[in-house]
Amino acid sequence: MALADERGLGELSMRALAKELGVEAMSLYNHVASKQDLLDGMIDLVFAEIEPPRAGGDWKAELRKRAVSTRQALLRHRWAVGQMEGRTTHGPANLRVHDAVLGCLRAAGFSVEMTIHAMSVQDAYVYGFALQQTDMSSRTPEDFAAEARRQMVDYADALVDFPNLVEVVGGHVAEVGYDYDAEFLFGLDVILDGLGRLLEDA
Repeated sequence: MALADERGLGELSMRALAKELGVEAMSLYNHVASKQDLLDGMIDLVFAEIEPPRAGGDWKAELRKRAVSTRQALLRHRWAVGQMEGRTTHGPANLRVHDAVLGCLRAAGFSVEMTIHAMSVQDAYVYGFALQQTDMSSRTPEDFAAEARRQMVDYADALVDFPNLVEVVGGHVAEVGYDYDAEFLFGLDVILDGLGRLLEDA
C-alpha cells in the first residue's frame, strides 16, 4: 500500500514490490497467489479504514460519517479510486462495511428496494466525487482561485462567447476558490435529505 500510495497503482508490480522488500519476485508467491490477490488484500485494508455506520440511531448522521470516512480513506490511497466496488473477491472489512450500510438503512425503515437505491446513490456520489478530486490538479481553495484567474486571462478572447463561465468562474471562483470539503458535504446532505423525504413519504 505504501508503494502504491507513493507511486500509483500503475507502478505496482510483483517485481517492483520484491525489489522494494529486497527479495526475489518468486518468493512473493509464497504469500499471495497473484497480483490480483495482492490487490484484493490491499483494497480490503482500505475498507478497514472506513468507519461503518451503526444501526438504530440517527441514520443520516451515521451514513454521513461513513461517507466522510470513505472519502478520507480514498484521499489517503488515491490509487484505490475506481477499485473498490467492482471486485469479485471480498475481504472481511469490505463485507463488514457493506453489511453495516444495509443494516443502517433497513433499521431506519427503508424497504429492501429503497435500501438498494439509497446505497447505490450514496456510493456513486462518494466514489464519483473522489474520482473528480483525484483528477484535479488544484488542491486548495487558493489553488482554485489562482487557476480561475489564470484561465480568465489565458482564454479572455474565447470567453466573450461564454458569459456564464465568466460570471461563475471569473466572478466567483477567482475570488473565493472552491472548497472540496464544503462541496462534498453540501452534495451529501442534499442526498441524505432527499432520502429522508422519500422515507417519510413511504
